[in-house]
Amino acid sequence: MRLLHTSDWHLGRSFHRENLLDAQAAFLDHLVDTVRERAVDVVLVAGDLYDRALPPVDAVRLFDRALGGIRDTGARAVLIAGNHDSTARLSFASGLIDASGIHLRGTLDGIGEPVLIEDRHGPVAFYGIPYLEPEIARHHWGLDERGHPAVLGHAMDLVRADLARRPGTRSVVLSHAFVAGGEPSDSERDISVGGASHVPASVYAGVDYTALGHLHGRQTLTPAVRYSGTPLAYSFSEEHHRKGYWLVDLDADGLGGVEFVDAPVPRPLARIRGRIDDLLGDPRWERYTGHWLQITLTDPRRPAQPMDRLRERFPHTLVLEFAPEGGAPATRPVAAPVAGRAERAVIGDFVEWARGVPATPEETALVEAAVEEVRLREGLR
Repeated sequence: MRLLHTSDWHLGRSFHRENLLDAQAAFLDHLVDTVRERAVDVVLVAGDLYDRALPPVDAVRLFDRALGGIRDTGARAVLIAGNHDSTARLSFASGLIDASGIHLRGTLDGIGEPVLIEDRHGPVAFYGIPYLEPEIARHHWGLDERGHPAVLGHAMDLVRADLARRPGTRSVVLSHAFVAGGEPSDSERDISVGGASHVPASVYAGVDYTALGHLHGRQTLTPAVRYSGTPLAYSFSEEHHRKGYWLVDLDADGLGGVEFVDAPVPRPLARIRGRIDDLLGDPRWERYTGHWLQITLTDPRRPAQPMDRLRERFPHTLVLEFAPEGGAPATRPVAAPVAGRAERAVIGDFVEWARGVPATPEETALVEAAVEEVRLREGLR
């Protein structure tokens, strides 16, 4: 049996205000093509299907189209809710949808009850463990111990208890969690509320493969416990990530082989830094003109209109930061007291204090006009 392990689609998410819906549609089309071309039997989606509990309509339509595309290939799909998803909305009509071969698992009640799919070697049991909010799961199961390790450990006890009644059955677990040894990025939502957030990889002992979701970089914690990561980058900390999906083969004895398939990259990411004149003039930066960029300027004084100037050469600059060479100056005292001074003088001092150079004549004229407009408004009250 061949599986495709993916996770963390985050449908509806943007990237620093860049709309990613077309890019998400492209990776889902590529995923469906991969399922068809590589003869995938079951698609595993390990949570965070959407980016928020109430997703935008376009994201819901895209999700519907993706599930239809997977089903049209003849493959089955098992999906779980992540910490970004609404378990109630995701689980709606799941009993009816099961009949189509699309198996959505988002509630605590179904943990330990597998989806059984046959191949020529017999059945494979697929267990969905959605994201477990520690306090909700603890009260649901009547557990004394708090935290993610306790509730996920109990969930896996339910899985192993069911497996014990199915001798010789191969098994796959889908789980949305932060497993110790995994490397986070800047784009995951913190799940540490409610107790310890990390769980050991050993909690998944006893199953043939564990398809993890939550961390956004692909990672191999053990040969049988892996994160697929996001198919798209959602933060600049992922600039060196390789995005895609795991193809997992199960043979008669369990885990056979694992291969990574790359997803399409809509636009590469990069973080570059330097003085603005160097970035705008040196030919070595030309290769970044098509990238989404986070640029850090190291000029000792903040340049005028830096974003407008940078976007003339790098039109896809999304984030601009300042880190003056030699570090930020020591805290500078305000040049003069504020009380009793004219507004334009106070504003001029602030500009010089913040930027290190006086306001330009054009900026001074803008301040004059703004102050005068405020005075006129005050006089009309």
